[in-house]
Amino acid sequence: MPGRRLGRARLRVAAAVGATTLLGTVAVAAGPAQAAPAKLPAKAPAPTAACSTPYKIEQTLDGGTTWRMCWHYESKAGLVLDDVSYQPKSESAPIKVLTSAKLGQIHVPYDDGSNEYDDLTGQGFSQGLMQLDPAECPGGTIKTVRVPDAWDPSRPDVKGLCATTRARGHAYRMSGEGDKVFQRQGKDLLLYTVNQVGWYEYITEWRFSGDGTMSMQVGATGALSPMDYDAGDGRGWPIGKGVKDFATSHAHNVFWRLNFGLDGSPKSKIEQYDSKTTATSGQIPKTKTTRKQVTKELAGDAAEARWWRVVSTAGKNKDGHPRSYEIVPGHTTKYQGRSYTKHDVYFTEYNKCEQFATHNLRNCGRGAGKSVDKWVTGQTLKHPIVWVNIGFHHIARDEDQEPMPVHWQGFQLAPRDVTAMNPLTPPALSGHNGHTEEAG
Repeated sequence: MPGRRLGRARLRVAAAVGATTLLGTVAVAAGPAQAAPAKLPAKAPAPTAACSTPYKIEQTLDGGTTWRMCWHYESKAGLVLDDVSYQPKSESAPIKVLTSAKLGQIHVPYDDGSNEYDDLTGQGFSQGLMQLDPAECPGGTIKTVRVPDAWDPSRPDVKGLCATTRARGHAYRMSGEGDKVFQRQGKDLLLYTVNQVGWYEYITEWRFSGDGTMSMQVGATGALSPMDYDAGDGRGWPIGKGVKDFATSHAHNVFWRLNFGLDGSPKSKIEQYDSKTTATSGQIPKTKTTRKQVTKELAGDAAEARWWRVVSTAGKNKDGHPRSYEIVPGHTTKYQGRSYTKHDVYFTEYNKCEQFATHNLRNCGRGAGKSVDKWVTGQTLKHPIVWVNIGFHHIARDEDQEPMPVHWQGFQLAPRDVTAMNPLTPPALSGHNGHTEEAG
């Protein structure tokens, strides 16, 4: 892999990727196999057959939950997860959740206006896949990834995808009668890659929990660029001895692109919930939550008491409730400098051409635009694509030297009525579903 690239202008990649960038193509490789690159489908993808063994991930976690998925690797987005399904021990068959999930962009604007980067489509994110040391994937397997348009054509294969499990602490705890305590220490299935862009190294994590929760996050680490110690406009932060070197502040705006396939159907519904609390003198405040059906494309803004969920139209849990996943954003710093970073979520109608939230490489037709905000045109949502934007404003500090501690940004997808009860419920509590009468 190439070493660090000097200077802020990380444009060495332009020559490295050559004609691929100029033509706007997206090459795909699923691993070390010699198969021809896959092509994007001409229409919305239907459920596919199970992938072959090198590209398959299947993990049964403590408590009996099994996650299954396939993976491939693209020339711009990097790791892509396909056909993600979730099967708790109480379900006789896997529950399909996601048709595909991947990064949609990492947008990096500098505070002083000197530079602005789109790390996926313009800075060789995918080609910067780093080889992992076995110590970085304890108890797991490091899979070999074939990198399309590899910087070194003679070495296209990189041991760069870790699949392992990692403890996450309490999955639940509940005190029972007497001294009985019901508790479980949970483990997650963890998949991650490390991609180098300039002086940064991005750790892209995908976590899958036994209770059906999915956690997506990107961690930035590596080093501060010493060529950026020149912020003399009052926006930088002093690094090193005295007040001579100023690291240039900048933002990392990370987008994810999620193509849901709940219960095997792309025809999900989007719902928005808002809660409002009113207080009357002398009385306990009351809160009312209202539901809004999002039937047309939307650029959504998070509020203190607002959330969204993606609802299945093809399946219900054993209580007869439609399955859904709630979008749970993590902490974000919203960047106001670009129209596409001014919103927290976007719901757009499926279009095979719309692959990246900014600097989209494909020509999607006259007037379509190159960013996700331009695709919110009022179309009716029949097959919604979910885009999540989480921002981080990086004002450097002395502790960022060196190596830089990882700073994380991300979100969760939380199951809402996917199962009738907690999928990890112990047998002794399995009858505690809904209203029960105490014995007289």
